Formats: sequence, structure tokens, C-alpha cells
Amino acid sequence: MAAKSDGRGVVTGFAQLHNLDETVGSCEDDSRQGSSFHICHCCNTSSCYWGCRSACLRYLLGKGRDVRRPLHVRRPPYEKRLWLDCLWIVLALLVFFWDVGTDLWLALDYYVKQDYLWFGLTLFFVLVPSVLVQILSFRWFVQDYTGGGLGSVEGLSCSLGPGVHGRARCCRVSVWVWQTLIHILQMGQVWRYIRTMYLGIQSRRQKENQRRFYWAMMYEYADVNMLRLLETFLESAPQLVLQLCIMIQKNRAETLQCVSAVASLLSLSWVLASYHKLLRDSRDDQKSMSYRGALVHLLWRFFTISSRALSFALFASVFHIYFGIFVVLHWCAMAFWVIHGGTDFCMSKWEEVLFNMVVGVVYVFCWFNVKEGRTRFRMVVYYLLVLVENTILTALWYTYRDPVTTDSYAASALCGVFLCFASGVACMVLYYGVLHPMGPRLRVLASSCCAELLWGLPLPPEAEPMAPTPGPRGSQATPTRGMASGDYSEPEEDATDTCLPVFQVRSTEPTDAAGRPIPPEGPLIKIDMPRKRYPAWDAHFVDRRLRRTINILQYISPNAVGIRYRDGPLLYELLQYESSL
Repeated sequence: MAAKSDGRGVVTGFAQLHNLDETVGSCEDDSRQGSSFHICHCCNTSSCYWGCRSACLRYLLGKGRDVRRPLHVRRPPYEKRLWLDCLWIVLALLVFFWDVGTDLWLALDYYVKQDYLWFGLTLFFVLVPSVLVQILSFRWFVQDYTGGGLGSVEGLSCSLGPGVHGRARCCRVSVWVWQTLIHILQMGQVWRYIRTMYLGIQSRRQKENQRRFYWAMMYEYADVNMLRLLETFLESAPQLVLQLCIMIQKNRAETLQCVSAVASLLSLSWVLASYHKLLRDSRDDQKSMSYRGALVHLLWRFFTISSRALSFALFASVFHIYFGIFVVLHWCAMAFWVIHGGTDFCMSKWEEVLFNMVVGVVYVFCWFNVKEGRTRFRMVVYYLLVLVENTILTALWYTYRDPVTTDSYAASALCGVFLCFASGVACMVLYYGVLHPMGPRLRVLASSCCAELLWGLPLPPEAEPMAPTPGPRGSQATPTRGMASGDYSEPEEDATDTCLPVFQVRSTEPTDAAGRPIPPEGPLIKIDMPRKRYPAWDAHFVDRRLRRTINILQYISPNAVGIRYRDGPLLYELLQYESSL
């Protein structure tokens, strides 16, 4: 959520999280040349793509008035949807507070009603995952802050002049005290969310230190998403199954239980959508996920996890011990499947094995992509297995249930399991078919272009040039994220807030007169390992030592800092940190 420049001192964006599939061209000179317009061959009129209708209509109605506005009073295009990134983080905070708050409230309600077993289990699934995540978060802070540089680089300490060592020591002590207090109060993730938003805003406002604020924001946002992913599957997922099981066993559903279950379900869905969006946005070799895509991705997770959790709760209400055996067997099978697939996420072999075991827990509830390449076959196999398991679990529950106490909701429960599963699969098909960042996979079977317009297909042509990525992905076209210039011309003014790729970051790679890329002038970090393949994080996001090195070099170097990974006999630059930030 921060800005980068084009290397000439002009900021071209606010954040990493831009929507490439919402990019449009200029609509000022000729409406039919703008990439947000679609010429209908049936009625010979220009129409707008879905998602851009109101924007282009506003442009048509106000074209005569706006084009005469002086450039100095026009609003820069990257400011028009600045609120979206902040809103995304604020909503993430609200979901977090809703989830944890309702669980604590429900535990207190069980204690007041003297249901000590349910009170203990509910509180256990809140406190234990929270403590584990806070320990990990504080450990990351210690690794980042010690070893030199992070306090000054990320603005954690005061701005110091020569000879003020006492003030420097006071600032360092205050940072340690504050971080310790925050993590003792179990608010480490909340602080990281707030700091992410602060660093993003500062990267937009600060003219001298934007580069440092930008990378501090990216690292902070990556950390908080990883922590939230770990906590939700340790806390929200078992909490959801527990509350559903309690409701089924008691044969009644209280309002607070339902609110807690919905909060846990929404938290799981939100974290998965946010994690995949940020992972795509952090890599320059992948197109970013739009907010429309993130919303459909959230609905896909919401419905599939609902079906899974409901079938678990029904089965566990009758077969307590066998449910635990089933979960362990499923986890072992999924972990073995992930390990057999040969993932490449972590820096060492044992860390990779531990990561695969955690992913096996995620696979108990939902699909989680951990390997590069086409996932169609793996997803089909996984969801067929989940459908068979859900069918067997619900059939066993229906066979051995108590008809006297369950007849009132048995049919509704069965319909809920399969309807939620079908809705989730439909949202998944919609996401991959229409809203996937790499472009639509589905084609509307209609001869009229108006039918394509109704479905949002084909998507508008992209405004940015497509350049091949060097290395293993050299045959694939990937976007050069960013604008070639930060000057605001009249066509950019006419691009509206619903069409722009708002949070542009990377500028086009500078080239010489012969078209060859210009090597970076600043320090160059050479990493003697191949670059991680998507959907893995880049090494400089995972390895804290690389982070510290990058932060220090960005702080002491006035020029661009480059990163090169090993790719066979060749070294190629993957990222360039502009010196003018």
C-alpha cells in the first residue's frame, strides 16, 4: 500500500495492490479508442464494460466541462481510489475483532451458564493460538530490529542528529517496551495492521523517504497476512466446528453461537482471499488480483468451508472418537500429498517439512495452492475427494442420528451441506473463468457481442505493454506494473476512479537507445539460489537476513538497490528499487 516512482522523482502510484484487469485507456480524444469502451456490432454504438459503466457515463456527461479544467487543479488519478486499500485493511481489522470478540463473549456466556466444558474448550481455542502467534510475531520483531538498521530504516526510532546518543537509547528502549506490551496484550496483529496502513500513507506523503516506507509496508503486510493465516486455521477453524457441534448436540442454536460461527467462517474466508491477493501483488512476475476477484474468491471460500464445517459438525455430534481419527487420517494423507508434490516455500528442508504439515491442516478444510503450474487437475481431485467425504460423513450421521431430536432440521442440514458446496464450486468457476488475474477462461456461447458485454467478456485490452519475463517464465507474457511517467496529462484525468489501476508500483524498466535494459546504478544484492516459483514467496520476503540487508542498503544508498537471483548460468534482475523514492 505504498508508492513507487518512475526513477525520475515523480510518484506514479500509492500502493502495490493495483487491479490490472481494471486498467483503461484514455477516453478524451476518441471514445472508441479508449480501452474501457466496447463497440457493439449489433447496434453500432459504444458501450462500457461491466464495472466501468458508471465511470464512462460520468465521463460522457461531463466531458465538455472537465477537459477545460487547468492541470494544477485536477486530481491525480492515483488519489481517486486511495480509500480502497485503507478500507480493505480496516475491514480486516473489523473481521479480526468480530471473530475474537464473539468467541470471548461466548466463552463468558458458557461460564455464566456453568457449562464449564464448553467454556474451557472455547477459551482454549482462543488463547492458545493467540499466544503462539504472538510469540512468533515478537520473534520476527526481534530478528528484524536487532542486527542493525531497522529502527532507522522503518521509522521505528526518532530522527537523530550527531551526538544525541541518550535520545537514541531512549527511543530504542521505548520501542522495545512498546512492542513487549503490545504482544503481552495479544495485540501484535492489530499493531501490524495499523502500522501497515500508516506506512502506506507515509509512502504517499513523504517525498524523501518513500522507498524505505514502501518496502517497510510490504514486509509488514506480508508478515501480518502470514500470521493471520496461521491463527485462523488454529483458532477460527476448530472454533467453527466446535460451536456447530454444540448446537447440534443441544438441538438448539442460540444467537451468540450463530454470530460466533459466522464470524469464524468469515475470518477464514477473508484471510484466504487476502493472503492470495497479497501474494500475487508482491510478485512482479504475476498479475494482481482485482477487488472483484478478491470478493468472489472470498465467497468461494465462504461456501466451501461452510459445507465442510457443517458436515464435520454433523458427524462429530454422533461419532466423537471416530471424528478425531478421520481428521488425523485426512491430515496425514494431505500432508503426504503436499510433500510428494515437491513444494519450494522455505529456506531449509526441515522448515519445508513443517510448512507442509501446516498446509495439511489447511487442506482439512479447504483447497490451498502450494505448487506452480496448472492446478485444474489437482483441484478436481481434491474437490471430488471432499465431496465424497462430505457425502459419507453426512450419510453416516443421518443413519445413526436420533430421529426424535433431529427430524426438525435433518433435511435442512443435508441441503445446507450440498447447496453450500455447489455454491462454492460455482463461485470458484466464476473466479477462474471470468475474474482470474491471468484473464478469462470461459467464452460465452453467443454470437452477439452484447452477450459478451453482459458477461464482462472479453475484458478490456490492457493499457500497459506486455513484456516477457526472463528466466523460466520467459515464454509467458507478464505485465510491467507501473506507468512510464508520472506527469498527469489530460487523458489521465479522464480515467475515472472505477477504471484505473489505482495502486501502481513498478515502473517500466529503463532502456538505452538500443532498447537494452540499463543496469542499476546502486548496490546489487546477488542471491545464490533460484527464484521461488509462484505461489511461493520470494526469498527476500521470507528470509529475515535478506530483509535486513535490503533495508540497510536502502537507508544508506542514494541510488537504486537491485536484486538478482541465480537462474542457471545467467543472472537477471527481478526487482529495482528506484532511487528517487
